[in-house]
Amino acid sequence: MPLPTTPRLTVDVVIELVDRPGRPIVLIERRHPPPGWALPGGFVDVGERVEAAAIREAREETGLGVRLRALLGVYSDPARDTRFHTASVVYVGEAQGMPTARDDARAVAVHAPDALPSVLAFDHARILADYRVWRATAQPPAPRVD
Repeated sequence: MPLPTTPRLTVDVVIELVDRPGRPIVLIERRHPPPGWALPGGFVDVGERVEAAAIREAREETGLGVRLRALLGVYSDPARDTRFHTASVVYVGEAQGMPTARDDARAVAVHAPDALPSVLAFDHARILADYRVWRATAQPPAPRVD
């Protein structure tokens, strides 16, 4: 029997900088299409735990050592990535220090959660809206079936 075709597994991390007032978050400007600002993240390697992939991708793209604090959710809308169907496990993490653009990041920026760039890649506007609710209430977002 052939293996089923499934979405590609990815991770994203909302990185809070705990050594700065207001715990701002880190975004990267994507070097490759699709364009826009995005959460640090990427593909999970075969044989890798999603938690390890999240920490690895955050370091590869921002140079920051991240400690994961919480699972924000799983985002799997087939239209979230125009290239192919992906499912992303999204974490909230914390780090200290100065982020630097590395690997697939053209640039890196630090933003207050309520002052984000207007062009966000993928479904990261939705993810960050859920993050703001999580941050205000300490409750995970309700699953969406729309």
